[in-house]
Amino acid sequence: MKIFITGATGYIGGSVSAALMAAGHQVSGLARSDEATVALAKLGIRPVRGTLDDSEVLARAALDADVTVNAANAGHRTAAAAMLKALANTGKSFLHTDGSSIVGTRSRGELVEKVFDEDTPFTPTPQRAARVEIDKMVLNAAGNGIRSIVIAPSLIYGLGHGINSQSIQVPWLIKAAKKFGVAKYIGPGENRWANVHIDDVMGLYVLAIEKAPAGAFYYAENGENSMREICEAISRMLGQGGRTESMTVQEAESEWGDGPANDTMGSNSRVRAKRARAELDWKPKARSLIEEIERGCYVQQP
Repeated sequence: MKIFITGATGYIGGSVSAALMAAGHQVSGLARSDEATVALAKLGIRPVRGTLDDSEVLARAALDADVTVNAANAGHRTAAAAMLKALANTGKSFLHTDGSSIVGTRSRGELVEKVFDEDTPFTPTPQRAARVEIDKMVLNAAGNGIRSIVIAPSLIYGLGHGINSQSIQVPWLIKAAKKFGVAKYIGPGENRWANVHIDDVMGLYVLAIEKAPAGAFYYAENGENSMREICEAISRMLGQGGRTESMTVQEAESEWGDGPANDTMGSNSRVRAKRARAELDWKPKARSLIEEIERGCYVQQP
């Protein structure tokens, strides 16, 4: 099949591109710079020059493909809308990427007990409301002749397989631990995030393209950990003896910014990928997050 991917130079999109090419598909990817054009071409991905604001470019690329994977920016409504408009009544597939932070709860490092699966209703925080509306727009497109699907991975870890091999949260925590000489979490660090290895995320996209029904929504997770547990593993990996320290929200905001500190590092996002396992027979099998860290898979981090 011909597959067009936005975010092909990114961590998720680049890894999904690699998995799809390995499966024998022809992949094209949005290239927002001359450098990206060259880099994609070297990987065997046909570059499509343009940006998320180039609605006509996106529409043409989506129409030219059998499947479109939107993995560039979960909050860019205009881009998603342009591609969905072009694909109306074609029966073609459109996979949109969000994240499990849509059910996240700001908690300043405290544990929140609520756990969500794909059928659990929720009210998003103001910071995630716009993204949830985009998800709804994508899912509703199933009634407009599009095989539309939303995939929302939890905290992703592991080295990627594209141009950008690094995730976000764990490398940030490692960088901070190196900077301060100790791994740090917010408040008590009891807030928990579901997590999933990038290799298992790649497998889920392949399965979704092959057999997901129109209008399907899937979380991606394979367990969960508290931020304190993650920081303890980082400390052991860095030879810091498992020693950790608490930091205030204000200190975290100075290090990572308001949004990342409150919506990721200090929040809870506890999800279960019930439908992905039941409907697609998805069977994640990569190493756990703690084992991945302790095996030194992030030692390349600066």
